[in-house]
Amino acid sequence: MSTPLQHITVLLDEAVEALAVRADGVYVDCTFGRGGHSRLILSRLGPEGRLIAFDKDPLAIAEAGRIDDPRLTIVHAGFETLADELDRLGVERVDGVLMDLGVSSPQIDDAQRGFSFRFDAPLDMRMDTTRGQTAADWLNSASEDDIRRVIREYGEERFAASIARAIVQNRADGTLLHTTRELAALCARCVRTREPGQDPATRTFQAIRIFINRELDELEAVLPQAAARLLPAGRLVVIAFHSLEDRIVKQFMRAASSPPELPRGMPIRAADLPQPPLALLGKPVREGSERLAANPRARSAIMRVASRNNVRWGPST
Repeated sequence: MSTPLQHITVLLDEAVEALAVRADGVYVDCTFGRGGHSRLILSRLGPEGRLIAFDKDPLAIAEAGRIDDPRLTIVHAGFETLADELDRLGVERVDGVLMDLGVSSPQIDDAQRGFSFRFDAPLDMRMDTTRGQTAADWLNSASEDDIRRVIREYGEERFAASIARAIVQNRADGTLLHTTRELAALCARCVRTREPGQDPATRTFQAIRIFINRELDELEAVLPQAAARLLPAGRLVVIAFHSLEDRIVKQFMRAASSPPELPRGMPIRAADLPQPPLALLGKPVREGSERLAANPRARSAIMRVASRNNVRWGPST
């Protein structure tokens, strides 16, 4: 019998506290995962409360199906469909939106998903295994320029050009990539130097996973949807796990919480400027040292929180 894949929810209490859950509120968990945040939110809701949870992973949807609670609605879709799904469910506004980004430990530790170079497995990397192109399909058909761009931009890999060239050359010689170990071995040959303790394939695997799942595109799409659907004083809570995600979140929250810039010399006081849609709440939060010892994968997690001001904003407000 195989051991169940374990998952430690990152910033569990901190994220739910940041949502400021009201007993009769309506909340969205954009990434159900294995349900850690969702279960804690449900425990704080009263009979009139409601939680809508999204996930692309069929295994996450199956886990959500084990929760017998009429207050929970589970949506098998990427969170970039947030506005459309809320419309479908007849929900105009919500009291809070939580996003726990990235890939979960069960997904990484499940060899057959192809997210990790630690196992020899099919080179899949899809969050939603029921649809879309696998990593192997893409690598065995994409141009050298496209492969180089993805690995450089999403993985910040200095040796992206060498890796892309090797993939395309192998393809020309009749050698296609089918498994994680094959890609990891190719990266090991091409990456000449690496930070201490980091595998040569780390950045390439991250980059391909982000691309295959459109992770950054979806994040950029959902942030304005989520913020526009918040009720006044509603909370937007986002946990990011690498710099590319966090940069998007930080820039969005900063822009949405800044008053408009006006030409110099205009006779307008700062107090007279229109109120921005969001207000930043507190400083970014990281996982505590004790819990990092039990879950080292949380070391890069950073949580940012914003609150909706009482202003009209966006085409859907």
